[in-house]
Amino acid sequence: MLAYMIYSDLLLPIKRFLNVETSKSWVDEAIKPENLNILLIDHLICELKAAQSAMFLIRKYAVDKKSGDILLEWLRPFEQYIYKREGDWRDLAAKNKLTKSVVPKSNSLYGQYLIDKMVLLIKEELHHFYQVLEMMDYYDIEYENITSSRYAKGMLTHVTTHEPDTLIDKLICGAYIEARSCERFAKLAPRVDKRLGDFYVSLLRSEARHYQDYLELAQLISVKDITAKVEYFGKVEAELISSPDSDFKFHSGKP
Repeated sequence: MLAYMIYSDLLLPIKRFLNVETSKSWVDEAIKPENLNILLIDHLICELKAAQSAMFLIRKYAVDKKSGDILLEWLRPFEQYIYKREGDWRDLAAKNKLTKSVVPKSNSLYGQYLIDKMVLLIKEELHHFYQVLEMMDYYDIEYENITSSRYAKGMLTHVTTHEPDTLIDKLICGAYIEARSCERFAKLAPRVDKRLGDFYVSLLRSEARHYQDYLELAQLISVKDITAKVEYFGKVEAELISSPDSDFKFHSGKP
């Protein structure tokens, strides 16, 4: 609880950024013992997808094929563990590193900045992925395939199809996903057991920085102010979070 209070100032910008607060009904559902499996497994998948999304942005917009292949090699052991059930999860911590440097395309105006921000984000998301596996091991939870929630897809369906607005919109979506994750970790931390609560608190600072990094990148790339876009996606995100949702997941709406 003390650690949670220390981070209260960090959460203020998150609360101002998000249009709606996570409902009490979602928190009440999330802390039920029978939902711990789905909560941690979905969290695990979200961490991998966050890393994949950031890597996609670097490969598509910032680097050539050679550097893109280096990035894919970094991610491969984590994907193989999830999609092919190959390897021992305990070995993944040592594999969370870039073995070679990646360089931006010569004609990219913002490539290096995108690389710097997203490479750090990927490293942290993969570290969180490993930490969730540690928590699953502690609670004796086996990984199993689950369906995706409507949340990320619901956000991305509103992304425009022409550049650079496509990239800008995806970055704004990323900001909301990270901010909502941060808000929900903070909601859950004081309501679960100490081991899990401490873990959620430990994620708050990086999740809060990630949403800011996404917004900064979006404004850097845009030739005009992104406030209207941010407000638009804020309304989309709020609707997904506050509307009824029969499929409980980490980013689901009201149960």
